[in-house]
Amino acid sequence: QLVESGGGLVQAGGSLRISCEASGLTFSLFAMGWFRQAPGKEREFVAGISRSGDRTLYDDSVKGRCTISRDNARNTVYLEMNNLKNEDTAVYYCAARRSATLVQSPQLYTDWGQGTQVIVSS
Repeated sequence: QLVESGGGLVQAGGSLRISCEASGLTFSLFAMGWFRQAPGKEREFVAGISRSGDRTLYDDSVKGRCTISRDNARNTVYLEMNNLKNEDTAVYYCAARRSATLVQSPQLYTDWGQGTQVIVSS
């Protein structure tokens, strides 16, 4: 089970950190990803992190503004978002994939959380 938290309303230019706590799986065996879905749009990849946290991958739209990290002792993955823009407004989902490789396709992730809403206001 994956449970996201930390979403909310933030002004443009502000920062937010969202979290995802995992249970019922051996967290350190799973690569983790963050995705987002805005109204009327498809779910898109935001960032991914390897099992040990030594490798990360970002979509170009968030590169330089977002940082993904994980704490395997706490079974938690984080997404720190800075300089938020209106177009970052979406429901953010974390996802898990039992693999050593980082991928962007949502179809390759097997476990998903319910999502946390992030709204960026002007």
